[in-house]
Amino acid sequence: MNALLSVYQWFEIALCTFLGFFIQLPLFILSRPFDPTRKVPGRFFRLVGVTAAGLSPYWKFRIHGAHPPGLSGNVVVVSNHESNADVFLLSQLPWEMKWLGKKVLFQIPIFGWSMAMAGDIPVTRGDGESGRQALEACGRWLRQGMPVMIFPEGTRSRDGQLQPFKDGAFRLAIAEQSDVLPLALSGTMQALPKASWRFAKSRALVMVGTPVSAKGMTEADLPRLKAEVRAQIEAMREQLRPLTTPV
Repeated sequence: MNALLSVYQWFEIALCTFLGFFIQLPLFILSRPFDPTRKVPGRFFRLVGVTAAGLSPYWKFRIHGAHPPGLSGNVVVVSNHESNADVFLLSQLPWEMKWLGKKVLFQIPIFGWSMAMAGDIPVTRGDGESGRQALEACGRWLRQGMPVMIFPEGTRSRDGQLQPFKDGAFRLAIAEQSDVLPLALSGTMQALPKASWRFAKSRALVMVGTPVSAKGMTEADLPRLKAEVRAQIEAMREQLRPLTTPV
């Protein structure tokens, strides 16, 4: 039964992505002259993810606690990373932001094209030049008033423990004198375990923290900024864990 339901869920995700692309494409073309930040095609792409999660027979994804109804400006958003299901959970947040994602995802037909139309930023893991170019692209979005979303762990956790944070998101925030908005999520590891194609029942939640300003900070302040953001994420995850047991 799990295998059959997992096949169904992959099918409905693929169908939502396919149908969504043919709506997103004209939205992208028609809005391009007056939408330099690609807010319209970007927000539509996130709503495709919300729809796919809502049709799942397994998932109950929600936002926990207070959160701003919108987000704009010079903001670097960071979150822990448990699973490929994270994107479906984080898409529940009611604002647009550009995501830093693995370049291989952009090479997937339809899905990767949708990411590109949304304005997301590709990066090749372990390639220093690619990382530099990706952060430059993030900086351009920030200077246009569009938040960017980065997983500072760089990859999904295998055991649910918070991995070391890489410097990139925090170096970007200092360079652009941004606010850093911490997010914490819990429950998605059960939803779609790493290295597995099968889904599982899960109640997953995302919680929005308090922005930490990098204004006035220099490179010397990077460890302090990273530690302050990490402490918030760890504290929020502790609040979420009892509420996100499998269902």
